[in-house]
Amino acid sequence: MGDPKGFMSTPRQEWPRRPVEERARDWDEVYVPGALLPIISKQADRCMDCGIPFCHDACPLGNLIPEWNDLVSREDWRAASERLHATNNFPEFTGRLCPAPCEAGCVLAINQPAVTIKNVECAIADRAWAEGFVPARPPERLSGKTVAVIGSGPTGLAAAQQLTRAGHTVAVFEKDDRIGGLMRYGIPEFKMEKRHLERRIEQMRAEGTKFRTSMTVGRDVGAAELRGRYDAVVVATGATAWRELPVPGRELNGIHQAMQYLPLANRVCEGDLEVSPLSAAGKHVVIVGGGDTGADCLGTAVREGAASVTQLDIYAQPGGERDEDTEPWPTYPKIYRLSAAHEEARDLRTAPAADADARLFAASTLHFTGDDSGRVRSLHLVEVDEMRRPVPGTGRALPADLVLLALGFSGPDQEDGLIGQLGLTLEARGTIARDDGFATNVPGVFAAGDAARGQSLIVWAIAEGRAVAAAVDRYLMGGSRLPAPVSPRDRPMRV
Repeated sequence: MGDPKGFMSTPRQEWPRRPVEERARDWDEVYVPGALLPIISKQADRCMDCGIPFCHDACPLGNLIPEWNDLVSREDWRAASERLHATNNFPEFTGRLCPAPCEAGCVLAINQPAVTIKNVECAIADRAWAEGFVPARPPERLSGKTVAVIGSGPTGLAAAQQLTRAGHTVAVFEKDDRIGGLMRYGIPEFKMEKRHLERRIEQMRAEGTKFRTSMTVGRDVGAAELRGRYDAVVVATGATAWRELPVPGRELNGIHQAMQYLPLANRVCEGDLEVSPLSAAGKHVVIVGGGDTGADCLGTAVREGAASVTQLDIYAQPGGERDEDTEPWPTYPKIYRLSAAHEEARDLRTAPAADADARLFAASTLHFTGDDSGRVRSLHLVEVDEMRRPVPGTGRALPADLVLLALGFSGPDQEDGLIGQLGLTLEARGTIARDDGFATNVPGVFAAGDAARGQSLIVWAIAEGRAVAAAVDRYLMGGSRLPAPVSPRDRPMRV
């Protein structure tokens, strides 16, 4: 520990956000540029170097958190970068996008605010890039084996980088016109500027990974044909089959899935479009779904100039403190959190009919009504109890010119033909079945990430990418020295 008493003498201080009025007018990241490094060494000093670091288990990557906290407190950034990258291919992604289950598992969090692990991680990654500590690492020799990775989200990219560095010739197939998957077109620019993604892609190209964009496996190239051309195939397409809302009026114009809306806003930021065809500008927007995707829609609609934005969450508003009976430390608790988007909605008063931060809790959608042209004009809802039963006399309507459904995802999309052409077996819930070694029922075909695990966090996606890479390497070479941080059966810590 840099300071044995740091956890007692130094209060928690997070990376400050830019003023709401300023950041809501642009698409830049919400944090104050350059404001993290001056505070982070003292924040790293708060790490207790506890005997049993539960933050390791709380993070599926097994990040060596006390080690790089200590190195940051001593301002040894090169060594900190080495320890961080030993377990995580893309810490600048997780440092911005992960909800930090490691902080929920911090021993200090038993009775004090946790160490700002996520901020420390982001600071190390950014400093590493600035100082040139993350050069490309091409393999010293090639194995002669070839691997196709289908999907370029965090799982696919992590698997591809690990396999390329092990000496295999890897090609990543992506259906969109740019690499990145959900990080490219699902995550708004204000949460992670795409320059961070571009930097990693260029590193991977320099290491030897090949990228094939605008290539839908199952349509543009046959899945069976691809399997015949490569020694192994990794299916990492993500869980893109979105959940529907089967209520009366769903067919009205103006009701869209979140992942129809967010990619268009991202394409505006990429310069592909001048204005999104689904822009929220001047519209009354209602978002159905209380998760992170709904919050991304909220922040996007605010920046597009919506007349109002309301977010519906079917769950009751959680408390501000952990419930030790139902969600004891070190599990990740469901508590009231104020994301940057909710802070913006609160301060700008985007939803007069909702609670302070634009969310309506314990709210269930009954039906939609529209005008004579078939366009949605209102959403009708009712309050529900803890069993999701309607509470009599609580029905009301919200004005709605644009409704966004952010209800999560059930598994991989089967319409492209990939699963059917390969003959992959599915679990009852719609995800790809696999054994304890990430192998599917088809020899040489492996599945990882949300496509097989189901919708999960970015740290689980990267952990699965690293683990499936070890499994593929073992299949090709008879053994592997690549790390495998998780198994297909591992799950987050729960009661």
